[in-house]
Amino acid sequence: MEQSTVSNVQSRDGDLLVVRDLVKYFPIKKGLFQRVVANVRAVDGVSFSVKRGETVGLVGESGCGKTTVGRTILRLIPATRGSVMFDGKDVFSLKGADLKRIRRDMQIVFQDPFSSLDPRMPIGDSIAEGLAVHGIGDRQERYEAVLQALAAVQLRPDHARRYPHEFSGGQRQRIGIARALVLRPKFIVCDEPVSALDVSVQSQVLNILMDLQDEQGLTYLFIAHNLSVVEHISDRVAVMYLGKMVELAERWELFEHPQHPYTQALMSAIPIPNPRIRRERIILKGDVPSPVNPPAGCRFHPRCRFAMERCSQEEPPFKDYGSGHFVACWLLE
Repeated sequence: MEQSTVSNVQSRDGDLLVVRDLVKYFPIKKGLFQRVVANVRAVDGVSFSVKRGETVGLVGESGCGKTTVGRTILRLIPATRGSVMFDGKDVFSLKGADLKRIRRDMQIVFQDPFSSLDPRMPIGDSIAEGLAVHGIGDRQERYEAVLQALAAVQLRPDHARRYPHEFSGGQRQRIGIARALVLRPKFIVCDEPVSALDVSVQSQVLNILMDLQDEQGLTYLFIAHNLSVVEHISDRVAVMYLGKMVELAERWELFEHPQHPYTQALMSAIPIPNPRIRRERIILKGDVPSPVNPPAGCRFHPRCRFAMERCSQEEPPFKDYGSGHFVACWLLE
């Protein structure tokens, strides 16, 4: 029994982004005529909203659909169904010049900074490429905008003439941030921007993102699997499992009082810097089910230590259990 999450997550005053029942299936084709025999249910009914100037962290195991959510919102890949409202506009209905115009306000920082940069192009040209595509300013004005973007991420003006291979991983990630910033966007999807970096470099990049948010009023969807990083940067945190959102709450509320058994298991894995403090480690049994054929009812029930008969038969609604703490779990009913 499938239940939509659309009616349970309500829009709030000041929302910049509103995602409703977002679905993305990837077809599996076989045979001479490439007939669709099944679908990979990467994202299967996700609903949430992001306020202006807010950072929403999106966490979960690898393959749960986090990156697909971000790329589908930006229309880098087409959605199967659902809706995305950005600044009062229906993103999925926009075409031509209207779509191009809204792309200026919605940018992305990719996980791999090296593969997202053209190795044959100086990084100054890569950063300025978006300005040229949107016809912003003349050559000199674009150059000045590039220098401003480099300064914002703590890089020198002479770096604009260098190529991607001449930079470290942390510097390349700063270049990716500068490329997103140069168009003065309102919203940025940060797709695991620090996962490939050393811990010391991670803190530098995170501090840059937070400083830029304060200075420019930016709004972030911060996708990551490192819960310590998410706790540091996020205002609210959403947890995904196998294409579904299972919990969403204010950062402090989620980390202090996780309600969903999956979230509790994730929290138990966070290292504690004090060796005298011991935390009960919740070990999840079994493997993550295939998104091609997900289990009926609650998708987490095959690995849940609290699973009941109802969990395997009905999908729990994603609903507010007080103070904006959304959970999809029959244990709370």
